[in-house]
Amino acid sequence: MADVSLRLFASAREAAGTGKSVMTGDTVGDVLDAAVAAYGDHFGHLLPTCNVWRNGEPAERSDRVIDGDEIAVLPPVSGG
Repeated sequence: MADVSLRLFASAREAAGTGKSVMTGDTVGDVLDAAVAAYGDHFGHLLPTCNVWRNGEPAERSDRVIDGDEIAVLPPVSGG
């Protein structure tokens, strides 16, 4: 299991009540599941609409993580 830095932005940060935390997992999906367990259903319902990046690159749930990786959760941006 790897210790991964989780960065949350915009509505994901609001839903979680924090912008940064450390989560543990073997894959991106494990880390996201740990975040849902920690932050609750509101965060979990928001997650499917978000882009997820690992170390600055688009990530899939099955991507392996190692200690020190950073996963960023970016909700869709609206505005005008």
